[in-house]
Amino acid sequence: MSSEPTRVATAVVYCEGNFGAIDGKTANGLVRHSERYEIVAVIDSAQAGLDAGVVLGEKPNGIPICHDLADALKVIGSTPDAFIYGMAPSSGMLSAPERSLVLEAIVRRMDIVNGLHEFLNDDPEFAKAAAANGVTIFDVRRPRAKKDLRMFSGRIAGVTCPRIAVLGTDGAIGKRTTATILTRTLKERGLNAVMVGTGQTSLIQGARYGVALDAIPSQFCSGEMEAAVVDAFEGEQPDVIVIEGQGALSHPAYLTSVFILRGARPDAVVLQHAPARSRLGDFGKLAMPTPASEIGLIETFADTKVIGLTINHENMTEAEVSEMIIDYERDLGIPATDALTRSPDRLVDMVLTAFPELEEKLTQVAR
Repeated sequence: MSSEPTRVATAVVYCEGNFGAIDGKTANGLVRHSERYEIVAVIDSAQAGLDAGVVLGEKPNGIPICHDLADALKVIGSTPDAFIYGMAPSSGMLSAPERSLVLEAIVRRMDIVNGLHEFLNDDPEFAKAAAANGVTIFDVRRPRAKKDLRMFSGRIAGVTCPRIAVLGTDGAIGKRTTATILTRTLKERGLNAVMVGTGQTSLIQGARYGVALDAIPSQFCSGEMEAAVVDAFEGEQPDVIVIEGQGALSHPAYLTSVFILRGARPDAVVLQHAPARSRLGDFGKLAMPTPASEIGLIETFADTKVIGLTINHENMTEAEVSEMIIDYERDLGIPATDALTRSPDRLVDMVLTAFPELEEKLTQVAR
């Protein structure tokens, strides 16, 4: 007797005024990829009526952008299982109008998926409303109890497969997207690849291994990062582990790259950069680092090697992307590509060149 396939929960994603922009990265990522939820609508009144895929500069995907929650429910024709807060504001907190909207979703009996630093289960008003309406609030960033947090132990030395971190020169620059595409393409090529998430979006998308690193007390960050990678290795026995990056090692406000490099101890790094971005995304007075300076910093700080550069093509033409790929390959001496507009095989080739033993595994699979 065959079993029924597991139903994927449906969800509407709230991203008012930010879909397709930097602070809408959670919604952007969920529209591009989600294993845990079927995204049925996006809320952003500024772009209501448009197709979410088109707004992201990609093919139409049939996900409508709606004016508000009432409009979304009318367009969908039913009430989704979940309401996802799809933005990553620097404050990490709900505004007053957003509180009202989340309460409305609860009253409509939608589970709440919250990736903010503000834990809604701790708010008496939200907790009372959730209990009264029989819904669940998922505070994605909530860390485990302090007594259960793990310190760095050195167990990472027992992880024998290659570990590749996708780091960047800024926050919200496409590291998670590149890591997702790389992992998926390695799997399609026949390798057992697993991705370890390090932020709220990848956990909402359905990453089986990972931790919202920026919500962990700093004393435990390296240990929690190490433990997530060890868990992935022991649970999957993979050929390769891809680790999602956060922030940038050079970034003055975000230190999560430090803990990724120290806790996961990656054997190699793929660096993501946005050539048209002259200033840091949330800090307009600060200049972007160059790929060369970031590579130098990474390779000085950690015992690792940058094996390739990936480009975020925001505000660039196709011709400019092609030109920058040529220039970076010449100047940096490493392969370069754009994970979204070029063949994902170019990403895989970066990895196979750096780790020829993986090429041998592929050859054995082909046999």
